[in-house]
Amino acid sequence: MKTSKILESMEQLTKHYEEELSPLSMEQLTRQPSEQEWSLGQMVQHLINSALFMQLRNAERCIMADEGTVTAGEKTEPGKAIFELGGFPPARIQVAPSPQYTPGQPESKEQLIGGLNKVLVRMKELAPALDGAPEGVQAAHPRLGALNAREWFELVEMHYRHHLMQKDRLIKELQR
Repeated sequence: MKTSKILESMEQLTKHYEEELSPLSMEQLTRQPSEQEWSLGQMVQHLINSALFMQLRNAERCIMADEGTVTAGEKTEPGKAIFELGGFPPARIQVAPSPQYTPGQPESKEQLIGGLNKVLVRMKELAPALDGAPEGVQAAHPRLGALNAREWFELVEMHYRHHLMQKDRLIKELQR
């Protein structure tokens, strides 16, 4: 996908998430359907944290060819499949709760909306540098394998789209 299309999609996704969060109370945003499941607020925190501290950070490392980036690597089979499909398959992925992976509850709705907008701003800042990024400079993703700057950048948008199903499911839970 072209960078301009990724940014256009991210603007729409950010607006969509904001519109969905806007009418909800903090009690609704932090309500977990079960102890094993995230609240809607935690899910949005996960999107923000993954984008800022993993996906965009690795895109920037690849652009700058920072120390620790890999110059030769392969995508895993799941990584190849996801990029061939242009997104994650519509399957629910559950990870056991853990302090390292489970996001904290948000402090406010403004924190969530601000975080979503911070991701969008950061993507707009990085976008111009993608054209000059060397394709052979990669950073390893724990499940998808070696990804270059453009792939890390695109992964943010794919990840936001993937979590739309979870968002819809969590909002339905709130209406029960």
